Parts: sequence; structure tokens; C-alpha cells
Amino acid sequence: MSDLVVIVYPTEARAEEMRQKLFGLQKEYLIQISDAAIAVMHEGGKVKLNQLLNTTALGAASGGFWGLLIGAIFLMPIFGAAIGAASGALGGALSDYGVNDAFMKELSASLQPGNAALFVLIQKMTGDKVLEAIKGTGGVVLKTSLDHSQEQALRDALAASPAAQRQELAPGSTEPTPNPIPGV
Repeated sequence: MSDLVVIVYPTEARAEEMRQKLFGLQKEYLIQISDAAIAVMHEGGKVKLNQLLNTTALGAASGGFWGLLIGAIFLMPIFGAAIGAASGALGGALSDYGVNDAFMKELSASLQPGNAALFVLIQKMTGDKVLEAIKGTGGVVLKTSLDHSQEQALRDALAASPAAQRQELAPGSTEPTPNPIPGV
């Protein structure tokens, strides 16, 4: 069973930095990730999703290949490739892998403009080593499917370093910036 973790960052760049860090941990076989997407709240309330896999392009490419192959059998390769690419793109646009897009947009609607939420679907991980690697990286845990003790360990690891807390201070202020999630 996979676990979902959603962490909010003040910028899309910080969320992407954490996603790349998790991919580095995956290369070390400390974590196995099914999906890692970033949702960014823009001015005007529009949520943009930054996903790993573009299913429309992937569907068009595979559909074009199979259409070309089948079209070549019937001596109509160009027509077959065009039909295959169109049907593959449609199939890819209608498919959704990993974290549900509607769920990500709904959950991200509560963010402040400019904030980004990192959605990570974790298949398995070596908890203590992953928590040590992400210690002090900042971010606010918005939602998880972890049990209470694991969730608290994640919150503690993200907030562990005083250096990370200093980075979140507003310039010239001794107070931390407001929580990017209203009501939390």
C-alpha cells in the first residue's frame, strides 16, 4: 500500500528542490516513489499542476507508433500514424496515473498565491534515513496518510534545523512568516 504525503512550500522552486532531493534518495534505494507532483497556486486562484508524466504526449507517441505499424500492413502508413496518434493522445489525456488530478487541485485551492504543494506517493521507504536526509528542509505538512507517530516524525524532521526556520523569516523581522495554509 502506498502512502500520500503533501507538503506546502513558499515557492515552486523550493517544492521542486525537495522533489529532486527525494529523487536522489530514490537513486540510493532509500525511498520508492510512485508519483511526485507539484501544484502551484497562482494569482487569481488558478492552480497549475507540474507532473512528472505527460500522459497526452506519451499516448500520442505510442498511438502514432502502433498506427504507423498497422497502417503499413494495410498500405496506408501515414493515415494509420495520424489516426493512431490522435486516438493515443485522447486516451492519454483521459488517463490519470498516480495522485488524482482533481484531488490535487481541490486540496491546493486552500493555498496562498505563490505557494506550492508537493504531492508524493510513496510505495516504501527506509524511514529513519529519509527523515535524516530531509531534516531541516522546511515546509508545512498539509496532509498525509501516515499514522500519527510517522506524521509527527515527518513534521519534526522538516522543522528540525534552526537554519531552516531563519530562512522563513521575513526580511528585517524576528517573527516567522505567516503559515501558508489558512486555518492550520
